Amino acid sequence: MSVAVVIPVWNGREMLGRLLDSLGAQTTPVAEVLVVDNGSSDGAPELAARRGARVIPVGRNAGFAAAVNRGIQSAHADWIAVLNSDVELAPDYLARLIDCGGWFATGKILSASDPTRIDGTFDLVSRAATAWRVGHGRLDAPEFSRPQPIWTAPWTAAVFRATLFERVGLLDDLFESYLEDVDFGLRCAEYSLAGEYVPTAIAWHQGSATLGRWHPETVRRISRNQVFLLARHYPRHLLWKWAWPILVGQLLWGGVALRHGAALEWLKGKWQGLRGFSGVRRGAAPAGLDVLEPLLKSQEHFLRAAQSCNGHDLYWRMYFLLTWGGAK
Repeated sequence: MSVAVVIPVWNGREMLGRLLDSLGAQTTPVAEVLVVDNGSSDGAPELAARRGARVIPVGRNAGFAAAVNRGIQSAHADWIAVLNSDVELAPDYLARLIDCGGWFATGKILSASDPTRIDGTFDLVSRAATAWRVGHGRLDAPEFSRPQPIWTAPWTAAVFRATLFERVGLLDDLFESYLEDVDFGLRCAEYSLAGEYVPTAIAWHQGSATLGRWHPETVRRISRNQVFLLARHYPRHLLWKWAWPILVGQLLWGGVALRHGAALEWLKGKWQGLRGFSGVRRGAAPAGLDVLEPLLKSQEHFLRAAQSCNGHDLYWRMYFLLTWGGAK
């Protein structure tokens, strides 16, 4: 089985060099490396070209989704790996993932600055259309070492069967960056195309190396894209039925943004999301009740249980308190 690797890049020359080193050490040969350049100015694309990658220039920072889509459309392989430029992979990372039986797969991603802590595993989505990257910031523990089927993989370091994109489509350019992977995962769930979490596959992630976790642009996009998830996937009936948890979840996230000095950006994002709500909804068919309602209820149950294992984050503690314990 052939593997092509897609790496969206916007500067970060040194980190890209480390990633290319780890790709060269993979036990599964990589057929092609495609570096999609979002207008770098620090020599990152030139480094990639010298190292044998095919560089696809975008000419501007078009966002993660648009860059990845360009790479996927240009790739020719059975499997397509999408990697952030600030990750490093264990030598058997790709081999373990493509050996799984799912439509896509991701591994256990540890923090590069503190490898005893989880950077990410897989994503869970609440009824409020807010998501948690399971284990983020937690000490690595046995509960993060259990393989399981998943619906949403972080595109930090994931592999996909090339035929999956023929079934589900590409990332939605409208999301630019942040939650575009959650949108893709919900579409996979709507088609019953599950992936796998493979904790024996290990990678290390620098994390928020491009803008920063609470950069104003990051907050604005996440805030807007939470509303876009509601517009794209929630049938009208669920918008009314879950109005309270949606309101609670969205406002609590605004409180978190306020704590980080980004309340104005949160408001801007919500306003942009609401302004674009009708357009997003016209361009997509929301999932049927028989798909989305049981899916999000089960994910919220899982989320609450996972949080309970080693202490709730304040956001989720308040969310479950105010929504009377979560989905029933």
